[in-house]
Amino acid sequence: MNILLLGSGGREHTIAWKLAQSPNLTKLFVAPGNAGTSSVATNLNLNINDFEAIKVSVLDNDIQMVIVGPEDPLVNGIHDFFLQDAVLRNIPVIGPEKKAATLEGSKDFAKKFMMRHGIPTAAYQSFTADTVKEGLNFLNTLTPPYVLKADGLAAGKGVVILENINDAKAELARMLLESKFGKASTTVVIEEFLEGIELSCFVLTDGKNYKVLPTAKDYKRIGEGDTGLNTGGMGAISPVPFANEHFMKKVKERIIVPTMRGLQEDNIPYKGFVFIGLIKVDEDPFVIEYNVRLGDPETEVVLPRIKNDLLTVFKAVANQTLDQITLEIDARSAATVMAVSGGYPEAYKKGFEIEGLDTITDSLVFHAGTASKDHKITSNGGRVLAVTSYGNDHTEALKTSYKNVDKIVFEGKYYRKDLGFDL
Repeated sequence: MNILLLGSGGREHTIAWKLAQSPNLTKLFVAPGNAGTSSVATNLNLNINDFEAIKVSVLDNDIQMVIVGPEDPLVNGIHDFFLQDAVLRNIPVIGPEKKAATLEGSKDFAKKFMMRHGIPTAAYQSFTADTVKEGLNFLNTLTPPYVLKADGLAAGKGVVILENINDAKAELARMLLESKFGKASTTVVIEEFLEGIELSCFVLTDGKNYKVLPTAKDYKRIGEGDTGLNTGGMGAISPVPFANEHFMKKVKERIIVPTMRGLQEDNIPYKGFVFIGLIKVDEDPFVIEYNVRLGDPETEVVLPRIKNDLLTVFKAVANQTLDQITLEIDARSAATVMAVSGGYPEAYKKGFEIEGLDTITDSLVFHAGTASKDHKITSNGGRVLAVTSYGNDHTEALKTSYKNVDKIVFEGKYYRKDLGFDL
């Protein structure tokens, strides 16, 4: 089978690494990919939102399945584009259609879905530039900290949590009246703050059946002790120690089952991953958000723990036969540490040569922001590399990842040394 995978980050390198192990794979293409994907696939210089160019490439390379890594093309309707094209409509796309992708594309849409189907989440209200005054009044009714979320996609940076009421009011004005996050903050969701510990739950569905993947916990803040600015993710561990059988039973009954049932009741076709961002408040799970793809860097710890042939699993999603698959999960823990460019998530420099990759033998290295130039691998993004290791528990796995991330050298390299501190 010839496969096209869209995306260029650590998530896509991990998916490509896993797909490359399949005996059913003929040729794997990644667009646009990175220096890591080029070692297991053929990179194609394509814009993931240029659907016409993707169509040409799909036909030229006799592609028989398209797997969508990031959220942008899904929210922009790539699955619908294939379904509506006479030549492409029989090529399966792993990733939901546009209506379903609105679960990530609009926080307001997601909140209404949760309220409609009785899925536990924080109380909220939504506001626009026309109702900014009501938004300021609503802030007065809440107790700090104040949570403001840009409704649309903001590359993981559209959530602001503030302690001071005046700061919160000023931020609301910036988001709605000054377009701080561009079109993403045309609508802003203000919600109550939930005190607890977060984790990620991943479900793969074919539209009728579903499988729950291993849990993961990622670390979003740039600074140790979860301080500083939000990033795309500084590392992750799987499984999550506090997500025991009793807790996951609640997650399944209160969140996963109503979500799957809600999609069917609302006539929202869905083939792909549902990423449920959860928070454990005391002993109860609440939904923070839905994403419509695998998380990054959670993918780098979840997929290495799945023993199944991933291509076989994706074919079952396409054929709606996921109920015939039994997921085999590695009992070991996995932990990934993300090495990032100095200055990230604000201004940073790239183009620095990366050395030491050939010295790592007991960890997996997934490329996030890298490029290949003159037979050298260079930094090409804010998040550069994810170093993933196995262990009997997350502490042991982290120890190996830290040992190996130290062997990697590039100018300005930074990583968090405290992952798992809250476990």
